[in-house]
Amino acid sequence: MTARPTALVTGANSGIGKTIVSRLAHSGYDVAINYKVDADSVERLAAELQRDGARAISVFADVGNSSDVDAMFEKILSTFGKIDALVNNAGVQVWKPLLEVEEAEWDRVITTNLKGCYLCTQRAAGHMKDRRSGAIVNIGSGCNKVPFPNLSGYTASKGGIEMFTKSAALELGPHGIRVNCVAPGAIETERTKNELADFAKSWSSLTPLRRIGTSEDVAAAVEFLLSDRASFITGQTLGVDGGLFAQPRWPDSEYNL
Repeated sequence: MTARPTALVTGANSGIGKTIVSRLAHSGYDVAINYKVDADSVERLAAELQRDGARAISVFADVGNSSDVDAMFEKILSTFGKIDALVNNAGVQVWKPLLEVEEAEWDRVITTNLKGCYLCTQRAAGHMKDRRSGAIVNIGSGCNKVPFPNLSGYTASKGGIEMFTKSAALELGPHGIRVNCVAPGAIETERTKNELADFAKSWSSLTPLRRIGTSEDVAAAVEFLLSDRASFITGQTLGVDGGLFAQPRWPDSEYNL
């Protein structure tokens, strides 16, 4: 029997991360579900995936804390013996004008989003290198392409993740490790629905495909980039945004939305 691949998804207790880890589990992966909060819901998710035939474990870690990350990988490797795939999904944001952002808030965003990506990638790639095989997907954002007002720290972290993706792909490629980025656009999640009551209506009218995205849209792209079907793709950013951030602004054009 062929061994199932093992995947770690960070920040997988809710939203896009939860959908990604569920999709991977149902696609034949053993999964490690990372969380920092809401342990009970993660335990329920792990039990649900186990009932569906997957091996699934919950792993606590603040991904911006190196000791937590080391303990997380120790648990994953002691349980599964290997790690084949990593999805750096954990992320936070602070919605404030730049001139009002406090240093502690800036540090929290950069530490979680960017440092967490670095720490988890470094630890995972260290094990993947020995097996000369592995795939990593970092979750970016539409602000990989365009700046978002009132999200200076978040925009800086996601722009950093895109360049980190490219740099890591160059260094890790000779070891058989691929590194790519998925950049979602307007995606309906629990958080976005709470942020804006008419989120779907507001953003679908701006999107060329005339709808907003779902967590499943993002998860499908992640699954593809982790798979052998993407075996010659590395260092790339795949926008999952319905064309939202691809459109130029033309004067007097019917395509200005």
